[in-house]
Amino acid sequence: MDLISYFQPHVIPAGLGVFVGLIMALTGAGGGILSVPLLVFVLHLPMVEASPIGLLAVTVASALGAILALRTGLLRYRAATLLAFAGLLLSPAGLWLAHQIPNQPLMLIFAIVLLYVAGRIFVEVYQQSKGIYKEPKAVPCSLDLSIGRLIWTVPCARALIGSGALAGFLSGLLGVGGGFVIVPALKRISDLPMQSIIATSLGVLSLISLGGVAGSGLAGTMNWLIAIPFAIGAIAGMMAGRLIVPKISSRWTQLIFAGFSGLVAIGLIIKAL
Repeated sequence: MDLISYFQPHVIPAGLGVFVGLIMALTGAGGGILSVPLLVFVLHLPMVEASPIGLLAVTVASALGAILALRTGLLRYRAATLLAFAGLLLSPAGLWLAHQIPNQPLMLIFAIVLLYVAGRIFVEVYQQSKGIYKEPKAVPCSLDLSIGRLIWTVPCARALIGSGALAGFLSGLLGVGGGFVIVPALKRISDLPMQSIIATSLGVLSLISLGGVAGSGLAGTMNWLIAIPFAIGAIAGMMAGRLIVPKISSRWTQLIFAGFSGLVAIGLIIKAL
């Protein structure tokens, strides 16, 4: 067997991983939710097999991003730990349910979630472009600017636990990190700046996804021949994305991601039906 024949099966998964890592670096959430449909469409994997591979890529790429963010002080590690703890409790329930649902209905569920995410992003970008801003309201998790830390209260802890639990359940069910839940949840329940929200989301994703990866590995459902090059590609994409983030308008990034997500969701619906 020559080198080309040996490496060819790994090139496509690695390329997909680069794309996923790049989107994660730009959005803090989107790469995870796109990894599964990309694996389904391009590599023709069933949902149950694609989900753990997507989780592995999310785990390694988000962990790298979280470590780098922690060094710069952007990651709120206490909030991330509480979110992840709640998520890890619910992730096995989602993983169990995923194995009880046939492939076609599971694809439809994923497509509906993806359409919701794309629609929400379009609405947010439209409101920003028209100067439509909601009146600021009191949030349960407030940032104390004098010390640069969140003020911990019972309502804050309750909001973080609820958001983490939902993200963990969807992580196990759909094979996504749950960033599409965590990022908007942190925007709604806290007054953290967006850079800190993305960094904290990456920290949560790495911990929640690790639980799903461990469960899949123990169950023997992980295709390591595809998962390893896919994960390596995601790391490369994450590193490249961090370099180009300051040079790209976040509005255009969101629009491109939302449009691509909408097309992928429609494709999943057609494939399922």
